[in-house]
Amino acid sequence: MADINVINARKEAIKDGRTILGIELGSTRIKTVLVDENHKPIAIGNYDWENKYIDNVWTYDLEDIWKGLQGSYRDMANQVKSRYGLDITTVGAMGFSAMMHGYMAFNKEGKLLAPFRTWRNTITGQASDKLTELFQYNIPQRWSVAHLYQAILNGEEHVSDIDYLVTLSGYIHWKMTGCKVLGIGDASGMFPINLQTKDFNEKMLTQFDELLAQENLPWKLKEILPKVLVAGKEAGRLTEEGARLLDPTGNLKAGIPLCPPEGDAGTGMTATNCVAKRTCNVSAGTSVFAMVVLEDELSKVHKEIDLVMTPAGDPVAMAHSNNCTTDLDAWVSLFGEFLESMEIKPDISKLYSVLYNKALEGDIDCGGLLSYGYYAGEHITHLSEGRPLFVRMPDSNFNLANFMRVHLFTALGALKTGMDILYKEEQVKVDRVLGHGGLFKTKGVGQRILAAAMNSPVTVMETAGEGGAWGIALLAAYMLYKKKDETLDSYLANKVFADDLGITIKPDKNDVEGFEQFMKRYTKGLAIEQKAVEVLK
Repeated sequence: MADINVINARKEAIKDGRTILGIELGSTRIKTVLVDENHKPIAIGNYDWENKYIDNVWTYDLEDIWKGLQGSYRDMANQVKSRYGLDITTVGAMGFSAMMHGYMAFNKEGKLLAPFRTWRNTITGQASDKLTELFQYNIPQRWSVAHLYQAILNGEEHVSDIDYLVTLSGYIHWKMTGCKVLGIGDASGMFPINLQTKDFNEKMLTQFDELLAQENLPWKLKEILPKVLVAGKEAGRLTEEGARLLDPTGNLKAGIPLCPPEGDAGTGMTATNCVAKRTCNVSAGTSVFAMVVLEDELSKVHKEIDLVMTPAGDPVAMAHSNNCTTDLDAWVSLFGEFLESMEIKPDISKLYSVLYNKALEGDIDCGGLLSYGYYAGEHITHLSEGRPLFVRMPDSNFNLANFMRVHLFTALGALKTGMDILYKEEQVKVDRVLGHGGLFKTKGVGQRILAAAMNSPVTVMETAGEGGAWGIALLAAYMLYKKKDETLDSYLANKVFADDLGITIKPDKNDVEGFEQFMKRYTKGLAIEQKAVEVLK
């Protein structure tokens, strides 16, 4: 009877437009989540996609973006039709999230002037260094302003035609609403934010314009950037054109309010209830990043650490590694291919479970093995390009357990380098660490490895598996339902996560010791990775 009551309540919520919709464009999947008034997912749509490496640039085509967005939404809508017998015509609120950073530049006619340059690119080293020195504030290679300045240094002709510069989430939001706005979390991956004004840093905007004075460009930087909004603000409404872009069937109606678009870092923080001070969330998938909400600003500039914002506008130290599970997935796929060659059809979930759990049987230091899953460059370890690499000594203990263990360890190697700066140099304090993303799908294994790397208890929540699409849905719900002066961290703690304590794993002493031993080898071996980049062109 309870199940029938729940189903009927959800049907009424869908009919009345009391659901909330969240969509996130991640690195390998576009995910759509429809939630009820209790913030519980009731339908989920997915669309798998991959970036392309064209002319030394990691990119996605605009055509693929819209095809994927529509495909993900359609998958969710079909699920609603199948389960509840209803078409979605409206929702209470909605929001869009996507990969942070990157470079999407448009002219006055709305034409994309250069291929979308994603967070994965490490082609702006010269600009990153110059801007960091100018601002005395770390400007990572992934940031939009680094891409912009590098394009200027490269003499790219399209720069003078720029009318609007934005991230992927802001682009989708613009097409849905006509509004050129961006959530403060995603905006902080474009250009530095002033903590007091919750807007782009005026002093640094002036410095940038002065730097470009000799270029005689027809714009000032602030003129081509989106308006910055904090969580809880309404950021426009779905237009007729936007509704058709998302749902070509014509079922979805215009007029739905949207929350500020956000980056995957901000929605990951939201989805793990990590927007309060002294909390840390680790998102581990194609890339891996740790977001630590700070009590105070850092004592000095660290090239390895990004300074960004929560969706509510609080300062965050971000240790971001471009590479995490891609190489791991490739090795698991190879084992699957071997099974198929043996005429054994592999169960992919079981294959991951068996191989990941095998890693827990290995020597604490991985038996002397060494690996770098560097598909892309890695700014934390100062490499402009990547070469996936596996190395061992003749006397290394080479077996399956150590092989899987070293690939799990190295997936967090660059992240560990960044976190050591925060913990050991800056004395940053963290009360809890929450993990989410593909690394944690095999229960307990990735969580235990992360606990060793962080030397801290790590919690994984059941709901965190829904990821950033659920996170942006929560931000849309916060915009719709928050009380006056109710903060985002309070709303999440009391209305979303009150009953979700998650599962916590404490660090194993031997694992911690083994990870430290591995990191000494990892740090020394970076010279090998650098040489591989130079030689294997």
